Amino acid sequence: MDATFMRMKEDPMKNGQLKPGYNLQMASENQFAVFYQVFQRPTDTRTLIPFMKSIFHRAPHVTKCVVADAGYGSEMNYQSLTDDFEVKYLIPYGMYEKEQTKKYHKDRRKVSNWTYDEKDDEYTDFDGIIFKFDHYSTRHDSYGDEREFKVYKTVEYFEDPKREALATTKSGRRRQISINNNWLYFKSLAKEQLTSDEGRKIYKLRKTILNQYSQT
Repeated sequence: MDATFMRMKEDPMKNGQLKPGYNLQMASENQFAVFYQVFQRPTDTRTLIPFMKSIFHRAPHVTKCVVADAGYGSEMNYQSLTDDFEVKYLIPYGMYEKEQTKKYHKDRRKVSNWTYDEKDDEYTDFDGIIFKFDHYSTRHDSYGDEREFKVYKTVEYFEDPKREALATTKSGRRRQISINNNWLYFKSLAKEQLTSDEGRKIYKLRKTILNQYSQT
C-alpha cells in the first residue's frame, strides 16, 4: 500500500509541510492494544467505519461501546455505529464542547436557540421572524455521502417594512435555513450517551489514560 502525503503533527517549521505517511488506527481494551489497521486516508473520520468492519469481521461480539475523540464524530459514523453495528458510542462531535457554553446558548444566530413550533413546523428567531417549511433538499458531500435537508424560508411581512427587512437578505431574497433532522437526531443521541452517568465515567477514564501516556 502506497504512502499518502499528509500534514504531520511534528512540524518544527509550522509551515504545513506534507510528508508521506500512513494513518495508523488502534483499538484498545483495558490499556491493551487489541486491533490495529493502517490507512492511506489522512482524516480519522473516514477510517472509523472500515476499521469497525475489520474488527467485527474477526470478532463480531467484542465491541459493545466505542470511545473516541471528536475527530471521529460525524453523522455517517453515528448512524453506522447505531444501525449497522448496533453499538453505543461515546464520541463527541466537533461543536460538542462549544454547545455546552453559555456564550453558545446566548448566540442569536444559532437556530438551535430559536423557538420551534412542532405543530406548524416553523422556527421563530430572536426578532420574531418566522421561518416556514418550504421544500426538501438533497446534498452530497465531497465523499459522495447523501444528506437530506428541510429548507425553511421566512414568511412575508409586506405590511410591516421593518419586519420585512429583517426577513430578507441584502439582495432582497427571502432568508432561509436548512435543517438536517437526521444529524440532529444522532447529535442528540451522542449527547445523551456522553452525559449519562456511565458515559461520563467511561469518557473521563479515557482522558485519564491518555494523560498517563503523554506523561511517560
